[in-house]
Amino acid sequence: MQEETTTYHIYAKDKVLYCNLPEEDFEEKWELLQVMVGLLKTDYSTRDLSYIKLAPKVGVGGPGRVILKKPMWEEDSY
Repeated sequence: MQEETTTYHIYAKDKVLYCNLPEEDFEEKWELLQVMVGLLKTDYSTRDLSYIKLAPKVGVGGPGRVILKKPMWEEDSY
């Protein structure tokens, strides 16, 4: 049996904020976090936020494979 759901983990610096979010929840939470850190006075900036996208799990309880990792900060090439 194979789980058909792609999930996401969201991080702020080295802290896990959300774990195993389905895509719909991820999109909502990611947008909200981007806006929140820009508006609120916190110790975080949008550069501190990152996420990983996990492929569907293999078998029952098997691990998900990381298929995308958004770095915490990407420097512009110019």
